[in-house]
Formats: sequence, C-alpha cells, structure tokens
Amino acid sequence: QVQLVESGGGLVQPGGSLRLSCAASGIVFSVYDMAWYRQAPGRERELVATIFIDGSTDNAGSVKGRFTISRDNAKNTVFLQMNSLKSEDTGVYYCNARYALRSGKSLDFWGQGTQVTVSS
Repeated sequence: QVQLVESGGGLVQPGGSLRLSCAASGIVFSVYDMAWYRQAPGRERELVATIFIDGSTDNAGSVKGRFTISRDNAKNTVFLQMNSLKSEDTGVYYCNARYALRSGKSLDFWGQGTQVTVSS
C-alpha cells in the first residue's frame, strides 16, 4: 500500500518560513520524481516544485528564490523549505510521486495535503 504523508504545515506570518516534509512508503522512492503542488481556495491545483530522480530541480516562477525542494532517498522523504512567505502562498500543499512508464504515461500517487496559511 502506497502512502505519502505530509507534515509541517501551519500558520505563519508574512516573511516567515516553514519546512514541509513528505514521508513515502510502499514505493521504491529513489525511482520516483517527487513534487509539491498547492491549491488555494477557488483555484486549480498548481505545480510548485519538482525534484527528479537525478537530483535536479525545477521551481514555479512564483516561488523561485524563495522555495527549495530536496530529497533524502535514505529516508524516503522529500522536503519543501519555504522562505519569505507571502499571503498568496496560502493553500493546501500536496506531495506527489510520479513514475514515468515506458508507454509515455505516468504512475502518480498523492498525499492527503497539509494546510499552509500565511497571515498576520
């Protein structure tokens, strides 16, 4: 049974920091690209940051220079360090594990989400 369990969300003031964690089980973690998505109220889910199996990363333009994604394959965990938080970063943050199949399709697993609220 595949499980992705996020933690680390909460309430923080603008300009503050949070570190999200996502612990994976039931998959061979090292062969999955890992990503963080977020969904604000009334908006579609959007990609925030990706870390690929080779360790390379890609961030959405809105978070570049503020958010850093990393992974620890030994602990089957992916992290999202969020600095200089803004009110527009508020939303539910979801962990995603993606395995690229030879067919061109992908196998995706999702966590249950963790709430991040940036407010004074």
